[in-house]
Amino acid sequence: MIEYIRGILDELTPTTATLETHGVGYMLNISLNTYTALQGKNEARLFVYESIREDAWTLFGFATKQERELFLMLISVSGVGGNTARTMLSSFSTPELATLIMEGNERLLKTVKGLGAKTAQRIIVELHDKVVNLGIESTSSIDGKTTPSIQNSEVYNEAFEALKMLGFPPAPVAKTVKAILKDTPDAPVEKVIKMALKML
Repeated sequence: MIEYIRGILDELTPTTATLETHGVGYMLNISLNTYTALQGKNEARLFVYESIREDAWTLFGFATKQERELFLMLISVSGVGGNTARTMLSSFSTPELATLIMEGNERLLKTVKGLGAKTAQRIIVELHDKVVNLGIESTSSIDGKTTPSIQNSEVYNEAFEALKMLGFPPAPVAKTVKAILKDTPDAPVEKVIKMALKML
């Protein structure tokens, strides 16, 4: 199994990225979020999911592990294939999509091309608890397209993973870290962890 590919970013389109490493070019299917993350870069590392069938071997690439985890959850739902999952991850950021699932927002999920009401309902029912446990930082205003800043997201992710490794349950950790960053958005990860330890 390929965990990630690091190399020269040879070609980039809104749907694919070609990474050259050791003389081999790997074309990976990507979301618009990953496309945005790769713009302006000469080199990149993409986390990989391999879709292997008798008639095709397709690689999907993700800028973050959390995007890949959410992708894997989505394709575990009956009726959601790789391309549909990628379209969902292109229609919303990872935090936005996580929020839609956690809040049971079927209306907005159905706006994704190729996603019907029944499939949207299955996604909500089957993935709600899994998404909560994944600890993706949700955004409080999907319709307003409010997303956390990159710096804020990185601090959140590092703090969440550290506290989870210390044995704290994912859901309370996510809630606590979000509350801390809401009050002190510029706090470094070390301070966030220390504050969270006092609150958990």
